[in-house]
Amino acid sequence: DEIEKAHPDVFNMLLQIMEEGKLTDSFGRKIDFRNVVLIMTSNVGAEVIKNQATLGFRKTTEGQSYEAMKEQLMKVVEKHFRPEFLNRVDGVIVFKALTKQDLQHIIQIELDDLKERLSNYNITISLDDETLDFIIEKGFDPHFGARPLRRAIENHIEDPLAEELLRGRFVNGATIKVTVYQGKLMFEDVRSPEPALSGESGK
Repeated sequence: DEIEKAHPDVFNMLLQIMEEGKLTDSFGRKIDFRNVVLIMTSNVGAEVIKNQATLGFRKTTEGQSYEAMKEQLMKVVEKHFRPEFLNRVDGVIVFKALTKQDLQHIIQIELDDLKERLSNYNITISLDDETLDFIIEKGFDPHFGARPLRRAIENHIEDPLAEELLRGRFVNGATIKVTVYQGKLMFEDVRSPEPALSGESGK
């Protein structure tokens, strides 16, 4: 992970592995790498991807945008890594920028664990599209990718919901719908007329 941060000695070791298919350790023992697939990730050129990642707006077609980004990214990669290293790499895969639909899908995956925990109390929860957009706005950063989404879900959904559960606002059998109201998330049991706002203090 993040191979660009590796020590020069690590690159020298990788050169031997990729060239000879084996590695000799400090005791002279040879380790066979002939049937090993090496996968290295890098954030080199993250700024290029960030500049291309404007959600919902494309000046060109998706294919053209990706090819242009890939071309720029490879130039950055060639400047950063030594030629003898790149010449031994069989392929470089450039991942496309995350779309709004991708981010919504990631949020739903992250929420699966919460839904499973709530199911133990016979409680269900659902989010509308506006709520998903709210989480994306609070948690997505083109530079860091989707990682901050996990924190946004905790801060705006899991923690406030846990407080409401502790206060007894939602009980066994509740059907919770999460919506956006005046810039905050609102938790409402569709069986009950009393909603709860995210961040609302107990009374």
